Amino acid sequence: MKRALVLVFVFVLLTGFSGAFAYFQFVMKPEMIKGFIAKAAPPPSTVAVATASTERWAPGLTAIGTARAFQGIDVSSQLAGIVTAIHIGSGQDVAQGAPLFDIDTTVEQADLKNNMATLKNADLALARQQTLTIGGNTAKANVDSALAARDSAAALVEKMRMTIAQKTLIAPFAGRLGIRKVDVGQYVSPGTGLITLQQLDPIYVDFPIPEQSLGLLKEDQPVVVKVDAYPDASFSGKVNIIDARIAAESRSVMVRAEFKNADRRLLPGMFANVNVVAGAARDVVIVPRTAVTYSLYGDSVFVATPKPVATDGAQAATASDPKIFQVARRFVRTGEKREDKVAILEGVKPGEIVVAEGQIKLQNGASVVIDPKAMLHPPAIRQKE
Repeated sequence: MKRALVLVFVFVLLTGFSGAFAYFQFVMKPEMIKGFIAKAAPPPSTVAVATASTERWAPGLTAIGTARAFQGIDVSSQLAGIVTAIHIGSGQDVAQGAPLFDIDTTVEQADLKNNMATLKNADLALARQQTLTIGGNTAKANVDSALAARDSAAALVEKMRMTIAQKTLIAPFAGRLGIRKVDVGQYVSPGTGLITLQQLDPIYVDFPIPEQSLGLLKEDQPVVVKVDAYPDASFSGKVNIIDARIAAESRSVMVRAEFKNADRRLLPGMFANVNVVAGAARDVVIVPRTAVTYSLYGDSVFVATPKPVATDGAQAATASDPKIFQVARRFVRTGEKREDKVAILEGVKPGEIVVAEGQIKLQNGASVVIDPKAMLHPPAIRQKE
């Protein structure tokens, strides 16, 4: 009996010990590990940084514009016919009045001869009536009738000459021709475009400006544009005219700037990045565009400072670890943007270090390690083959 009791006691003891061990192993231990991990500081994140600097910027209005010719047309014929001669080539520069195309005038030339013969006969008839009038042998009404017939025949001759002249197409102004669209022997109908003619010097750039900026605009203001075709070049011009109305659908006003274009680098239809100089230059604090985080709650940057080193685990020493930095989120007010830079009107001072890349994984007060090689650079523009 005693042996049985001992066995029962041992069994109960072992069961309790196993349960306690299982509770510790599967309940308490994971919670302890979780707590240790939660309390442990995360490893420093690797980021790229940039130093806020000061540059002298002239305040400006930026816009997207389109280049258009000072004068530009599609050369077309007023009359139908077959092209009999082409006096120019594609891409050629022509002077005002230079012949471009001839359209067949065979029928018109024959009609002109007929009308000239009628005019000659009308002149003779008028002369006879005038002679008879001197002798009193005809009525004044017959002279008037002969005069009217002569004038009508002369008008028909003039009309036919104008018709023939309209079939010789000339350049209405000096400019550069585009690609020819017709060949000799081709029939063209009235209004058919034969070739384009563009006056490229000077050249216009049209761009919209929001109505709230209308007060900053005035004629002859300096304008600078850049185009994708020449990324390293900029072109200077001036405001030529401001439209007389605000577009109701976009609430913007159309502005036209004029540029000298003697080298013909700007072409009609080019996409242009426009900057209107709207005041005197001033010093502004700038940071890379990638340093600013935009959100509904406001724009912010992470400012990095050397992280203090703890001495006894309780108080921080005045010294700092030169390798590890601590970041703090600051809300900023941004200004104008130019290329890969943005002006900071409030929130950052010159010389402060801001996180330029890698801030998406940061929180306020996080530790970071600066890697100079972490900064990404835009790829070079591929040269056209």
